[in-house]
Amino acid sequence: MESIRPCLLTAPSFGSARLLYNGHLDQEEVKTIEEILPGLFHWTTFHERIRQEVSSYYYEPSRALIDPRVPGGGLGWFEGRKPRMILLTNRHHYRHSGRFQEAFGCPVFCHEAGLHEFAGGPEVKGFSFGEEVAPNIVALEVGALCPEETALYLVDASGGALAFADGLIRLDDGSLGFVPDFLLGDDPEGVKRELGESLHRLLGQRFEHLLFAHGLPLIAGGKDALAAFLEGALGR
Repeated sequence: MESIRPCLLTAPSFGSARLLYNGHLDQEEVKTIEEILPGLFHWTTFHERIRQEVSSYYYEPSRALIDPRVPGGGLGWFEGRKPRMILLTNRHHYRHSGRFQEAFGCPVFCHEAGLHEFAGGPEVKGFSFGEEVAPNIVALEVGALCPEETALYLVDASGGALAFADGLIRLDDGSLGFVPDFLLGDDPEGVKRELGESLHRLLGQRFEHLLFAHGLPLIAGGKDALAAFLEGALGR
């Protein structure tokens, strides 16, 4: 019988909120929506509950928002673009989805294992791992932290990009990492092993870029960086 671990992360604090693009750009300088790849936009906002800057994305070819919070300039930037859907990398990343849904009528999607979070509302629809959840975006399984932990695979984003929830973060020195052990339950090493196995499977996909909900994106060299991280952290 399969065992289902409840999500271990509820209101995580990942340490320093000062994160870097490729180790060069200070978080405090990033306040506007930036086109980081053709058609892929990124912005940061301060998350009051966890007291940190977090990342959100809009992928224009699919008209899909990923883990969105409203940027400092409000929703005006999106009015001519008309987002079609909102994709969550796990159930805790609903963030400001309701405000986008109210403004643009776009439905919200999360992996079906996380839908219990929304049983009493707001309305969120489910997807399955392996499903093309938006044009050229496929939901890949990460799990370990919680059953709905998802990596969204942007297949055609300039060589491919993976968008992570909490299973992989980017630290203030530009390196990759896991969340601190105290957020990983009673067996942090076991959880990290499970995460490592999931992330190692993702290396079988074609991608060049890594997108993080917690940390700034790594543009180019992402696959090599992930492989090196798994080798160093887990000996894989």
